[in-house]
Amino acid sequence: MKNKKYIYLLFFVFLNILFTGCYRQKTRSLVQLPDSIQDAQIFHRLSNKYDSIIKQGADTSTYWGGKNAQIDSLNFRIKHHYSTGFNFVVKSDSLSIIRQQPEETINNLSTDSFSVNKGNVIVVADIRILPVDSIDSVWVHIATENAQFGWIHESKLLKNVVPADPISQFISIFSNIHLLIFLIVISIIAVGYMLRKIRKHNAKIVHFNDINSIYPTLLTTVVASAATFYASIQLFAPETWREFYFHPSLNPFSQPLLLNIFLLLVWLMLIVAIATIDDVKRLLKSTDIVLYLSGTAGICAVNYIVFSITTLYYIGYLLLILYIYFSFRQYWLHHSENYYCGNCGMHLHRKGRCPRCGIMNE
Repeated sequence: MKNKKYIYLLFFVFLNILFTGCYRQKTRSLVQLPDSIQDAQIFHRLSNKYDSIIKQGADTSTYWGGKNAQIDSLNFRIKHHYSTGFNFVVKSDSLSIIRQQPEETINNLSTDSFSVNKGNVIVVADIRILPVDSIDSVWVHIATENAQFGWIHESKLLKNVVPADPISQFISIFSNIHLLIFLIVISIIAVGYMLRKIRKHNAKIVHFNDINSIYPTLLTTVVASAATFYASIQLFAPETWREFYFHPSLNPFSQPLLLNIFLLLVWLMLIVAIATIDDVKRLLKSTDIVLYLSGTAGICAVNYIVFSITTLYYIGYLLLILYIYFSFRQYWLHHSENYYCGNCGMHLHRKGRCPRCGIMNE
């Protein structure tokens, strides 16, 4: 009972934080630079550029590459998910930037370039549309930390950078195909080893020889559900996921429906994981805790990989229904905790001293 009260309290604390975030309005200036590039020279040059643009009656057609190629900056923001003043971090080893104007590059004139190293922050200073460019009509003008300015094709830029937000960088890491393959191989090896060792020692493991706690089973099914929704967003609403990637938030109440469900599952995953660790520490001996938690983490990793991939081929939905049925059926049939304290009635994993009242149960 005490454990349930702790979980409920934690859940309401998280809800309070999330609701507070709903009513906190964020203001964003036209040029928003991180602290590392609040260089006076950059700020002065960019501020002068955008001050002239936002003046009433100012002609912004030249800003977008001429009257014949005039576009609405808001439409560009909606379609490309970023605009002027957006911050990126270079993720490749280096990024080559051209110092001269895009027209000089298109007309094969002599140009000079400089490199931006991995981990450096850059900011979008300008955007131009050049339909005559057969490679990429969108050119992006960027400013670096050391007050260097240059142009680059949008397609090349986005392949080599990640939004500066930590959540975006986390998403980028876990979307890397090489990391995914590595996780698949490691997860298969780890789970195989854990299952062999657990069966040999008749140790506890979720789904097969489980403890009397619903939380481990709930955690594995929540992970599978979150992976399914993650893949569903990429499958049916890729632009919604792309917008979330560029402008992430952990507040589920400010997102579209699919993202609402996904973020709620992420928060639920965190809360259930805390409850799982608490119950495992209470019900198992210290020598079995690491083994059980490692096995549970391995099954969660396999669930994430299997359901995020199979859902892209529509198989994941059927698998999720079958997996949820299997998980809870296994729990109700095979969980092994059938002892109760003769004094206070607490569930016990084995005979012995009750952790609540201290009475010895023989």
